[in-house]
Amino acid sequence: MIAVRFEPNGRRVEVARGETILAAARQAGVEIAATCGARGRCRSCRVQIISGAAPPATLADRVQLGEAEVREGFRLACQAEVGEALAVLVAPPLEEAAFQILSDTRVVLTAAGFLLDSGVEKVFACPRPAAERPGASSDLEELLSALPDAVTEVPAHALRGLSSALRSPGGVTAALFDGSLVAVEPGDTRQSAYGVAFDIGTTTVVGYLVDLLGGAVVATASNLNPQSAFGADLMSRIAFAGERPSNVRMLQTRITALLNAQLEELGAAAGVHPDHIYKVAVVGNTVMHHLFLGIDPTRVGQAPFAPCVRRSLRLTAREAGLRLGAQAPVFLLPLVAGFVGADAVGAALSLRLDAAARPQIAADIGTNGEVILGSPRGIFACSAPAGPALEGGQLQCGMRGARGAIDQVQIDRDVTYHVIGGGAPLGICGSGVLDAVARLLDAGLLDAAGRLRPDATDAAPDTLRRRIVTSAGGEPAFVLAWGGETAGGQEIVLTQTDIRQVQLAKAAIRSGITLLGRIGGTPEQDLSALMLAGGFGNYLNVRSAVRIGLIPALPRDRISYVGNAAGLGAQMALVSETERRRADDLAARIQHVSLAAHPDFQEAFLDALQFPLPGEPG
Repeated sequence: MIAVRFEPNGRRVEVARGETILAAARQAGVEIAATCGARGRCRSCRVQIISGAAPPATLADRVQLGEAEVREGFRLACQAEVGEALAVLVAPPLEEAAFQILSDTRVVLTAAGFLLDSGVEKVFACPRPAAERPGASSDLEELLSALPDAVTEVPAHALRGLSSALRSPGGVTAALFDGSLVAVEPGDTRQSAYGVAFDIGTTTVVGYLVDLLGGAVVATASNLNPQSAFGADLMSRIAFAGERPSNVRMLQTRITALLNAQLEELGAAAGVHPDHIYKVAVVGNTVMHHLFLGIDPTRVGQAPFAPCVRRSLRLTAREAGLRLGAQAPVFLLPLVAGFVGADAVGAALSLRLDAAARPQIAADIGTNGEVILGSPRGIFACSAPAGPALEGGQLQCGMRGARGAIDQVQIDRDVTYHVIGGGAPLGICGSGVLDAVARLLDAGLLDAAGRLRPDATDAAPDTLRRRIVTSAGGEPAFVLAWGGETAGGQEIVLTQTDIRQVQLAKAAIRSGITLLGRIGGTPEQDLSALMLAGGFGNYLNVRSAVRIGLIPALPRDRISYVGNAAGLGAQMALVSETERRRADDLAARIQHVSLAAHPDFQEAFLDALQFPLPGEPG
């Protein structure tokens, strides 16, 4: 066995010769992100060997890191194999507070326009303790006789504080849900009734604390999904889960721990005790749904991509591992099929796509993209997995939308850019990449096939011509920021491979929009609305998205940002049992379209790979 020490925390572990540094880090409990799923296709697991001989550099090391960093002892942890005792310096992760995560706050009732009927009822009563009654009785019988409605279920945990509550001055409040006694509280607590809606995304997780009496979102919490360390995209996470059964438990534990941390944060922010949270609603894509439940998602990643369960589920907080009252109900909205999950159902619910009088499309543009068409002919949905490229992942200088990321690019006589948080840039995020590609097309430096054109730069000013260079991997690249401008002292570039990744990602989304329109009998130009949902969809520049062909060139007033539509759907299911039941009906009515199996998919995908020429519609 060979010793490996990880700095700066000094943790040590002994591993067998040939184990990767990434595997050693995981054994030691050291967090190293591997957003490409440990395939050597990104820089996220970059480490530096500070003691011992650095493992031989692999081709992936040279392509992703470049010769200069390789000479300085940098390696990709997922590729470097341990051959002798090493000390490894792990790059500190960016603080989560630095990331732009969409967590808009609004009054659910106002946003959705429906009446509140959460199913949570709080009843104040002043029953006498059984000891004060003549004859045989019990404290529970006295309480139930004082309540106006029949209680059909009394879980054991609700009895534990019953006797002391009945003997406290000022009466008691019974919390009820669907005929079940959820809690008995001393005093009059009728004005304190809350629920939490969770949107568990592949990249980010958002929690909303909602006042069930008034429908107001009183606090939000947002974080990066801690499972991202095991792969930025769903297939990478499925592969990790399938390696061994303990990995499923590890992924489940990570998400449960985060949800509990968010519950604590939400309660502290609003001054709400966890015992006053009586209901939880959860949405997420199919893989996130399964991992939250501790279900191995391997079958979801294999044709015919069948989930373990599609129906809506009800658990108790105890069963879900959430630190609330043990019997607080936890609802998971239903799935549609394959990779069209409860998040799509939540979005369709909040956007009222089932009531669309004219054809309209909602597109959640992200790592696990989904496209939903609502029309008089019905509701159709497909998965359009763009992968992490549109969020900055797996690009040579890509990063998520955080402090230090270039998020806007202009190219005229030269390049100008905006950096999130100001200061020198660290990398470029998805919205900046879309801007850069669009501006390169406008400048004639990129052709319709996506090729950087150094031979076409004679007409371009010298300031732009000298920015087309050869990258460390030997391919053309465009320099967005010179080394002297950046925080790390290295050039921030957009390589030919990066552009190919963007093409593949945008083709996945656009072909989904095109084919759903055909299936619904609606040419793209006849869409009454195109609604951009999700985190990335709300930060992209519509002009850039149209220019590269990511979305159709509709009149601007037909394209809108709709925020976290899936999260709003979860909030609606939380505050309204009518809406929660409606979600079940909606999921049953959504017709799933498998893009890969559609006879027109290959043609649509190949067409969508091309960039529109100047003057062509997007």
